[in-house]
Amino acid sequence: MSAPYPTDAQAKAEILAAGLKIYQRGLVAANDGNLSVRVGGNALWVTPTGVSKGSMTEDMLVKLDLDGNRLEGTRKPSSETKMHLRIYKENPDVRAVVHAHPPAATAFACAGIPLDKPVIQEAVVFLGTVPVAPFALPGSEGVADSVAPFCRDYRALLLEYHGAVTWGESMEQAHYRLECLEQLANVTLHLKTLGCDRVMPESLVKDLEGLRPAWGIK
Repeated sequence: MSAPYPTDAQAKAEILAAGLKIYQRGLVAANDGNLSVRVGGNALWVTPTGVSKGSMTEDMLVKLDLDGNRLEGTRKPSSETKMHLRIYKENPDVRAVVHAHPPAATAFACAGIPLDKPVIQEAVVFLGTVPVAPFALPGSEGVADSVAPFCRDYRALLLEYHGAVTWGESMEQAHYRLECLEQLANVTLHLKTLGCDRVMPESLVKDLEGLRPAWGIK
C-alpha cells in the first residue's frame, strides 16, 4: 500500500525545512537544487527557480498538476520540474523528490562512476546501488527521459556532469537518502585514498537487505 499523501500545509513545511537543511549542510550552493512533495493523485508542490534553498518562504512555492500546469502560486517553478514529474509518473509510490549537488556524490556523477560497492551498512539498507543516468541538457525533457528507467528499481541516482536526485515515500525519507548518498560518496573517496577496495561479503549484504521490511523500506 502506498503512503498517504500529505496535506498542502505539511508538504510546504517539509519542503522549506528540507531545503534549509540541505543548504546548511552544503549539499547545494547559490540557487542550486529543487525539491517537491506530491499531495494527491494529480498535484504536487515544488520549489521555484532562481531561489536559494536556504532562504525560501512558503509564498514562493508553486503547486502543479502532473502535467506541469500551475494550480497555485505566482513564481516560475524550477527548471528541473520535468524530472520530478517523470519520477512521480514512473513510480506511484513516490511522495517526495530531492535534487541537489552534494560535492562528493557530484564528483562521482561527473566521473561517470556509479556508487555500487557495498561499503557502509546504512547505505546498503537505505540506498542499495546508485547508478549514473546519462547527461541531458538542464531543464530539457531529456533529463526526465534519462531518469525514467531508474525510478522503480532504485532509490537514488547520480546525474552525469550534474548532481544527484533521491526520492522516497516522504520528504524525510528522500532527504535522508540524499544525506546517506553523500556519506557513501565521501567514504568511498576516503577508501580510494587509502588504496583500499574492500567490500562487504555477499552474505552480509543479503542479511542487511533483509532488514529493509522491518525498517519500513520497500
